[in-house]
Amino acid sequence: MKNPRVGFVSLGCPKALVDSERILTQLRVRGYDIAPEYSSADLVVVNTCGFIDAAIDESLQAIGEALDANGRVIVTGCLGANPERILQQHPRVLAVTGPHATEQVLREVEQHLPRPHEPYLDLVPAQGIRLTPRHYAYLKISEGCNNRCSFCIIPQLRGKLASRPIDDVMAEAERLVASGVRELLVISQDTSAYGVDLRYRPGSFRGVEYQTRFIDLARALGTLGVWVRMHYVYPYPHVDAVLPLMAEGKVLPYLDIPFQHASPTVLQRMARPAHAEKTLDRIHQWRREVPDLTLRSTFIVGFPGETDAEFQQLLDWLDEAQLDRVGCFKYSPVEGAPANTLGEPVPDEVMEERHQLFMERAMEISKARLAQRIGQTITVLVDRIEDGVAIARSSGDAPEIDGVVQVLDGGALRVGEFAQVTITDADAYDLQATVAGTTH
Repeated sequence: MKNPRVGFVSLGCPKALVDSERILTQLRVRGYDIAPEYSSADLVVVNTCGFIDAAIDESLQAIGEALDANGRVIVTGCLGANPERILQQHPRVLAVTGPHATEQVLREVEQHLPRPHEPYLDLVPAQGIRLTPRHYAYLKISEGCNNRCSFCIIPQLRGKLASRPIDDVMAEAERLVASGVRELLVISQDTSAYGVDLRYRPGSFRGVEYQTRFIDLARALGTLGVWVRMHYVYPYPHVDAVLPLMAEGKVLPYLDIPFQHASPTVLQRMARPAHAEKTLDRIHQWRREVPDLTLRSTFIVGFPGETDAEFQQLLDWLDEAQLDRVGCFKYSPVEGAPANTLGEPVPDEVMEERHQLFMERAMEISKARLAQRIGQTITVLVDRIEDGVAIARSSGDAPEIDGVVQVLDGGALRVGEFAQVTITDADAYDLQATVAGTTH
């Protein structure tokens, strides 16, 4: 008997991707097959994003495409927190659920596409179904967020902070490493707040006692012998404690900190957590402790009421901070966000000019910092081979969002494994290298 087949569309951030992996894993556990195309699916699940207008439009378009191609669609994810928005445009969808609602999605799938009588549990690997390559995986440590940033509606969409106990997180991490994962990317809405809601509940891993908190999680993950990369870390003072682990090689010397702006007045209007910390002083201290530290961040230009002077403060701060990896977004109104009424809207042409100026400055900094690495021999993780060239990443490169290391003579390297390479050239965002020890 042919198993029922479910198609799947996953949109949005890595946190949503982890939700998709969980749903897919449970569908396979229940005996469903996963269809690669609309035409071969009996039903389609669309995991949406609902953070900014562009993401909402993309999600609504994806729902429409799935309806046109298949006709039987269940919607989940962040946009599902506002079901009226979906049903108004696509009343034919079978069901709508909110974010991180795995069980509800499964109930809806089973209602509209009954499960097989005897699913084969042994067809599902211990680490579950993943949407990333075999050698790296996202490790989501919590749901929701307690912050109330004025431009963000994530707490309304995904709820308050709900941390996973540390022994639960470490059990998943151990399964992933056993399955061949070489890099764990730690994600949540606010990684540095991990465990606050659980009052740092104690747990154990491999006979060692830990607490459910940021620094203990870093210590525990550092025992697994793989790359551990920290994302979405707010610059609270207790974050400084992770620097010695980076210096010891237990955790990658990489911090993804969403600073969002540098002007104190803009940060106040944004209601950013830890905005009063002396971030420049701490960045300089971090780099003294860990000279090869990579700092990535994202910023918003054109926030309501942003003046020329406030934007100049941002440029001056960037010049001094010398961040390695930078993303920048033009402010986009989010339905229901308090920021929309906090100041006069910045004209589109001004916003575009500021975005261009910011990215030009960031590119100059990135190019100069990467040029300093020419001649160094470093460890890279190989992602793929293209026409005899290995496309790899250094400790300073997160997948999909940062640069790459092109190993020109790396055709014989193995995907998913580490290699030693020597940097030979650099451009604004990427490095070129040869396998260490080769001569030309």
